[in-house]
Amino acid sequence: MKEETVGTLLAFVVLVLLGMEPIVIKASPVNPFAFVSTASLFASFILWAALLATGKAGEILEKPGEIKKTFLTGLFATAVAYSLFTYGTRLSTAINSAILTRFEVFYSFLIGWLFLREKITAKGAFSALALVSGVFLVVTGGKGMAIREGDVLLLLTPLFWQIGHAIAKRTAYSPLTIATLRNTFGGLLLLIPALKTGFAFTPLALAEGVIIALTQSLWYYSIARINLSKATAILTPSPVLSVVASMALLGERVTVYHVVGLALIIAGTLLVALEKSGRR
Repeated sequence: MKEETVGTLLAFVVLVLLGMEPIVIKASPVNPFAFVSTASLFASFILWAALLATGKAGEILEKPGEIKKTFLTGLFATAVAYSLFTYGTRLSTAINSAILTRFEVFYSFLIGWLFLREKITAKGAFSALALVSGVFLVVTGGKGMAIREGDVLLLLTPLFWQIGHAIAKRTAYSPLTIATLRNTFGGLLLLIPALKTGFAFTPLALAEGVIIALTQSLWYYSIARINLSKATAILTPSPVLSVVASMALLGERVTVYHVVGLALIIAGTLLVALEKSGRR
C-alpha cells in the first residue's frame, strides 16, 4: 500500500478516536490539570512499554541530540496547548471551544508552508474552508456564537499544537519514540500546575491515557507519511462526531443547518483525502 494511502487512513483512525475523547473528558470530575497530567503520564507508561518491547528505545541513546526536540514538542503541544485549552474552555463555552480550536487547519497550512516547505494548493485551501464552515454550522445549529472571555486562549491553543507537530515532523526519531517522550515531558510539566491547583485522581484519566497513547502514536505515523496540513484537515470534523452521536442516541432534532454542515464536511473531507502531499 502506498505511503500516501497509509498516512491518510491513519489520520482517519485518529479522527474517530478524537471524536470519542470529549465524552471521557466531560465525564471527569477532577481538576483539568490533574486529569491531563495523569492521562499523559499513563499514556507515556503504555508507550514506554511498547517502545521497550519493539526495541526502539535504543535510538534515544543513539541520537541524544533529538531529545531536545521531543521536549519542545511536549512543552508546546501538550503543556502549553492544554493549559491554554483548559483555561480557555473554562472562560468560554463548549461551542466556542469546538469551533475556535478547529482553526488549527489554517495554522497547519501556514506552518507547513513556512517551515516544512509543504505545497498548498487551491483545492486544499478550499477543502479547509469547507470543513471549518461545516463544523460551525453543525456545532452551532446555525445560531451563531457569542464572543466570550477566553476565546483568545482558544485561538492560540491550536497554534501551539501545530508548533509542536512541526518540530515532531523534523525529529529523527520513530513516531512511537516521539509520542512516548512527548507525553513523558508534557505530563511532568503539567504535574506542576496540577499539584498547585489541587491534584486528584479519577479512573477516567486512565481511559484518556489509552486514547492519548493510540491517537498520538498513530498521528505521528500519519504525518511521517503525508503533509501536516493534509492530516490536520482530516481531523477537523472531530467535534462533529460527538454532535452526530448525540443526535442519533439522544434523538435531538436535526435542522437544515446540520444537514448543510454535514454536506460541507463530507465534501471537504473527500477533497482533502484525495489531495496528494507534496513540497514546494
